[in-house]
Amino acid sequence: MSNDAIRNDESVVVAKGLSKHFGDFVAVDNFNLEVKAGSIVSLLGPNGAGKTTIVRMLATLSEPTSGSATVCGYDVVRDADAVRGVVSLTGQFAALEDNLTAQENLLLMARLRGYPKGSATRIVEGLIDRFDIGEFRDKLVKSVSGGQRRRVDLAASLVVQPKVLMLDEPTTGLDPRSRQVVWSTIRELVQAGVTLFLTTQYLEEADALADHIVLIDHGRVVAAGTPSELKSQIGDQRVDVVGVDASAVVLIVDALSATFQVVVDHNRRTVSVPAPHDLADLAAVTSALSGVGAHIDEIALRRPTLDDAFLALTGQVPESYENEPAMKEVTP
Repeated sequence: MSNDAIRNDESVVVAKGLSKHFGDFVAVDNFNLEVKAGSIVSLLGPNGAGKTTIVRMLATLSEPTSGSATVCGYDVVRDADAVRGVVSLTGQFAALEDNLTAQENLLLMARLRGYPKGSATRIVEGLIDRFDIGEFRDKLVKSVSGGQRRRVDLAASLVVQPKVLMLDEPTTGLDPRSRQVVWSTIRELVQAGVTLFLTTQYLEEADALADHIVLIDHGRVVAAGTPSELKSQIGDQRVDVVGVDASAVVLIVDALSATFQVVVDHNRRTVSVPAPHDLADLAAVTSALSGVGAHIDEIALRRPTLDDAFLALTGQVPESYENEPAMKEVTP
């Protein structure tokens, strides 16, 4: 594949049997992937799943132990220099010079990439505007917040617009405003033809942005598909009954477990039952609860979420729930 414009039906990232061992530890095990041009693919998984190791191999920062991978047709081992010419990587930690201002960091990056002073200034002004950096452009990077550093680091990765942009957990530590800025920029880049390779541990981020999600656990792919496909893998929709307090949850479980297989989330005071037949099941649940005397906050028919898929497919509670009690299944 040449460096000319890439068609949307072409695969810009292809990995076959990619593995990485550190001594006896297997960080990535037989990873396969094909990323189409102009799409957003997300590697989703808990900490330590192998996401960053995969990114480092694809970006030529770490050689695979076995297997192969190409980016825009270039082999990540044999053609490492060519891969670096079409890829931009933003890692988990901001790679900036602390004793320069945000603007100076961006100008330095532009000049290092070969732009003359006038062109570099124009490019930097555009990036400052795109990433909402204006309010702290003249502050030393060492004196700004972590979220502000992250925005400067992301801007620096776009001094030259790459064919493939790899973002390794780009919004970790960002406040909601900064996260929305990054999400908006990601969507703009895809519209401009950039292919995005995104790693994240945030379920809502993968759900909101990705065309295709690859769920990683212990270095292996456990599931892959669109967000809707992953949700559908764990079953049909459900009826959620939310009690006003813990005692109400006990009454709800007693009333429903004789007829339904229920799942109880005590932290959210929610009792869930499968609902493959839509409103008929909602009516059946409502009927079973009549006269029980439980104070109920809400009864709702819901489709599976990416949180549900993550839990079902990895056996782990999502990061945002890691300090909360696990859900308990009660069978009739």
